Amino acid sequence: MMKTFHLTVARVGENLFDGEALSASLPGSEGVFEVLAGHEAFVSLLAEGEMRLRAADGETFHFEIPAGGIAEVSGNQATILL
Repeated sequence: MMKTFHLTVARVGENLFDGEALSASLPGSEGVFEVLAGHEAFVSLLAEGEMRLRAADGETFHFEIPAGGIAEVSGNQATILL
């Protein structure tokens, strides 16, 4: 079984996803990056594009990312603010 991490995806007034995830692919300001369980801690600005998320149950989600969002990863959890 693949390892998971806790992922929260939110924008002002709305929680889009809050749960365990297998992976998340995001458009960073320096290029696309993927977050997996145990990822090294970092903070990144997000560029306009698409986020692809694979939840722990195998379900996939796609979110449109506006420029100016931020991703923070640490301690086997990630928070994406749009």
